[in-house]
Amino acid sequence: MFVSLSRNIPLFIAFRVLFNARFYYPVIGVLFLDLGLTLEQYSLLNVAWAVAIVTLEIPSGALADVIGRKRMVVLASIFMVAEMLLFAFAPAGRPGLLFAMLLLNRVLSGAAEACASGADEALAYDSLPAEGRDAAWPHVLVRLMRWQSGAFFVVMIVGGLLYDPAFARSLAKFFGGDWVPETHEMVRWPVYATLVTAFLCLGMAAAMREPLITEKRNGTSALGLALRGIRDGAHVVFTDRRIQLVLLAALACDSIVRLYFTFEANYLRLIAIPEYLFGVIGAALGLFGYVAAPLARRLVEKRSPSANLGAVATLVIVGLAGSIFATPILGLWVIIPLGIGMNLLGFFVSHYLNAWARPEMRATVLSFRGVALNLAYGTAGVLFAGLTKHLRAASPGAGEMTIFSESLRWLPVAFGALAVAVGIYALASRRKCRACAAGRD
Repeated sequence: MFVSLSRNIPLFIAFRVLFNARFYYPVIGVLFLDLGLTLEQYSLLNVAWAVAIVTLEIPSGALADVIGRKRMVVLASIFMVAEMLLFAFAPAGRPGLLFAMLLLNRVLSGAAEACASGADEALAYDSLPAEGRDAAWPHVLVRLMRWQSGAFFVVMIVGGLLYDPAFARSLAKFFGGDWVPETHEMVRWPVYATLVTAFLCLGMAAAMREPLITEKRNGTSALGLALRGIRDGAHVVFTDRRIQLVLLAALACDSIVRLYFTFEANYLRLIAIPEYLFGVIGAALGLFGYVAAPLARRLVEKRSPSANLGAVATLVIVGLAGSIFATPILGLWVIIPLGIGMNLLGFFVSHYLNAWARPEMRATVLSFRGVALNLAYGTAGVLFAGLTKHLRAASPGAGEMTIFSESLRWLPVAFGALAVAVGIYALASRRKCRACAAGRD
């Protein structure tokens, strides 16, 4: 069985790399605005994306444990193709239709994330030999992070160049042409490139093989088993103290930092970084995975989960606090602790949840991770939209960059409050466990 499933590991890595190879990432914060949306509309689109994931994540994870993980991964790829088609051809000249099509794009994108999240990881994890699986998985994660970092490096550079008309003019001149494109003509070039990767992603998913369905139906419908899987998965998540604390720590870090990176291009504009460098900076950020991957593997082998997550929280608060000053050019340093922290966080959460979850409900438990993270991210998006609206009302006539600059000071405050709340809960939970143990003795 292992020989027939061994190809799932490189296919899983290729799928993850292609699924996340979004050439519009280096300019996402300005792309939507250049298409004609406002900051509030952009924030609400991200909220819709998160709501779609929260709604579909757990049912899709439970269904993957019943009907097969490969089917859900293929469905995720189909949704990705559909979302990119909408993004590529939504008309910029018709604001109402543009927003409606991009809203559907975000919903389909969330559906794709929900179907892939948990299912692809569970498929790859169960494709490893049962003996020594826990020890082998960190090595797979190291390979994944390195491939993703290399791909991210290429995608960010190419995506930034595809968005820059000056580069296109220089390239045309080099080849003897006289084409002089304007910015509006190149807005969607990164989107077209991502559409190509979406079709490649579908090919990788179709080539995977299903490890096995761990639970026999015995006359029970797939829907019935999925509902039972959701119930059992929820019981595990809400009763296993280790899983609870890892998820709480992850959502505290991920929600705020992901919100920051959603508007990273705006921050780069704020600190006077030329737009042609956006892709280069994003590419450099992606290379942090090469540093974080082996470091994370050593940390999970030598340090406790609480110590590792505490280190991530420290990196996050340092980066967010530094962004408040928005120092021209020099303010770029804040992406280092934030980028390394997020790479470490992804490794830690994947390692601990795969190790602690039972095989028959692995995809379901992993889907709770996606729900927790995206529910927190969606909440952060709503609050950020409300914050920018309040700041705009308080400063009539202020520009978008001024409003954005004012909003940055609230990010470390929000993260600090979340970190303190998680810490208090962890201490209370530990005392409760000790009291229960003493009572049993």
